[in-house]
Amino acid sequence: MGKMFEALHKAEKDRIQEPREEPVKTTGDDGVLDNKLVSFFQPGSIVAEQFKKLRTYLFRPGLQNPPRTILVTSAFSGEGKSLVSTNLAISIAVELHSYALLVDCDLRNPTLSRWFGLQESRGLSDYLLGKRELSELLVKTQVDKLSLLCGGSSQENPVELIGSKRMEALVEELKWRYPDRYIILDSSPILATTEPNVLDKMVDGIILVVRAGETPRESVQEAIKLLKTEKIIGVVLNDMAFKSAAIHSRYFGTGHYYGNYGYSRSIKPLTIREKITSQLKKPMESSLWKKITRR
Repeated sequence: MGKMFEALHKAEKDRIQEPREEPVKTTGDDGVLDNKLVSFFQPGSIVAEQFKKLRTYLFRPGLQNPPRTILVTSAFSGEGKSLVSTNLAISIAVELHSYALLVDCDLRNPTLSRWFGLQESRGLSDYLLGKRELSELLVKTQVDKLSLLCGGSSQENPVELIGSKRMEALVEELKWRYPDRYIILDSSPILATTEPNVLDKMVDGIILVVRAGETPRESVQEAIKLLKTEKIIGVVLNDMAFKSAAIHSRYFGTGHYYGNYGYSRSIKPLTIREKITSQLKKPMESSLWKKITRR
């Protein structure tokens, strides 16, 4: 009788979801999000649809063990891995019943905080060094159901920190704490740093970002060899240029950069200084998802 009571008690405890006590911090409304977060600002655009396709592929119905922890890396820097990881996380978060946690694992050059308009100087490095608790570092972004763990201050010994038992335990804790949350880890480049080789043992799946027309094929092949190939979910082809003006007009519109199916989010007006700066910058090329590796 006692064993039956214990079994019923356990079943009832498992049925009741653990209350979400994290994160305790919030960005507020003052932070200006980067306009490259197209999945948030232009959810009806063709570009945002590519991230939805990627999300759908990752968590397609009938998949026996969908990845809960996903590492996003690239062969070199500047290939768009942070663009892919942030927009993928947003795409997951806006889906009903799904939460996402974005983790900046690039301790050499932590930048994800700036994507969300944050001036956060503390993050993952502080946790791994034992200076802060996790609850002090998780940040609730302006995107509903999306939390962020910033990278913190840049470190001279990132490999040791990322490869520590504390990091391994953190990934496991984040993975199993909530069953409806997916973890996206934005890492440093695989051919330039060692951290992705350490992280690939801790995650369920890996996405490799390749910049179209820039990354040599040999570099892509070398990056795949260095990673755990059985965990590679696929390759995202980023910065893809359209040769046909007709195709570009059809998909991205003639008056606006992103084609839209009728709904978008308002973006805060730019200051005069921001307008001048934006004119001096080269417009970002469109990013389309293309899966070229499949297991």
